[in-house]
Amino acid sequence: MVLDLMVIGTAVTLGPLHNSAFILLLFTRRGVRLGLAFLLSWLADLVAVIAVVMLLTGGRPPARHSAPSTAAIIAKLVIGLALVLYGLYRHHRPPRPHGPPRWAARIDNASPATAAGLAWLLQPWGLVAAGAATVVDADLSTLSDWLALAGYCLLATLSLIAMEMYVVREPVAAEARLHALRSRLGRHQERLIVSLSVAAGLWLTARSVYQLVA
Repeated sequence: MVLDLMVIGTAVTLGPLHNSAFILLLFTRRGVRLGLAFLLSWLADLVAVIAVVMLLTGGRPPARHSAPSTAAIIAKLVIGLALVLYGLYRHHRPPRPHGPPRWAARIDNASPATAAGLAWLLQPWGLVAAGAATVVDADLSTLSDWLALAGYCLLATLSLIAMEMYVVREPVAAEARLHALRSRLGRHQERLIVSLSVAAGLWLTARSVYQLVA
């Protein structure tokens, strides 16, 4: 479980879409406050998904090869295949010009509630679903699994935490560097989406197949 959560959390935190949006938020008039609202909403979404899974499982992993355990593995397999297919689709579709999203023009007047809602919309729900299928195996009676779940949530939020802290501590240097980062993310957005989708999808697919046959 821990290794799967590390792979999923890394794929989540490296996603270009939410990172680009977060950089835009950080340099509005109320940037630090809006960034914090986005960050907390992002983290709350991850925690809420895990909490729902834990309520369904009672905090105890299902027995190996039981129906719930097999269903969770099959769910990860389906998500993995879907991510691979999505990445291949994005790779082979005709290139499209990437202009700024519609909401970017109104972002200066965004409220904390809007920033929080934007985090929910930009959450990579396919990867979050894979994380949910993975944490079915969590045992809340052990400290190590509590730490693994906390680490997953923090890893999936790490890029946002790092940028928020950077802006708070060194706002002038952060503005130049983060705008440059956003420009690079924009130029390589498609490649990043394809690479992350295919890599995470292949990992989930291979792990699921192994768990089904082992």
